Amino acid sequence: MTYTAIGSVKTRAARVVWMLEELGQPYDHLPLRPASDEARRVNPSGKVPALIVDGVTLTDSVAIMTYLADKHGQFTYPAGSIDRARQDGFTCLILDELEGLLWTASRHSFILPEEMRLAEIKPSLRWEFQRNQARLAEGFAGPFLMGEVMTVPDLLLAHCLSWAAGARFPDPAPVLAAFHARMTARPAWVRAMAR
Repeated sequence: MTYTAIGSVKTRAARVVWMLEELGQPYDHLPLRPASDEARRVNPSGKVPALIVDGVTLTDSVAIMTYLADKHGQFTYPAGSIDRARQDGFTCLILDELEGLLWTASRHSFILPEEMRLAEIKPSLRWEFQRNQARLAEGFAGPFLMGEVMTVPDLLLAHCLSWAAGARFPDPAPVLAAFHARMTARPAWVRAMAR
């Protein structure tokens, strides 16, 4: 099995590189920028990340993370179990209530053509992010989202909290700030971000 991770760690490709580091799997890394000609050769949309697995290209960071977790039997519960349903629920919650807001803010900051950007939207996105992460913090079991076991949504949440800090979104609730500090101190995170 050979893996090639596509995308700069300044993008959502960081999640894939981090997952590979956590799994201890060997891989090649091509830190391509989104929409570059090289990225379009791998994924016609030009989006990153992509993961090439034995000649087959997979796309979407969460789909790739879930594939890797299932393939290697780590950071996940078995498909069809109640715990997997809860895990998938956390994944969807983070995508809907945190990442979606960050992505919209990014689109209106530097992705959309200037004439399509609406600066007025950003305060409402920051407000909603603050509300949503505070609700997530209320039910946080710790040390991970599902208690003692680290799963895919933990990596996703930690990445979103890093993204939020970089985008100058509100600071997370103390319990999530402590979680973020623990996650970003992990050796695999440090190795991934050094790429």
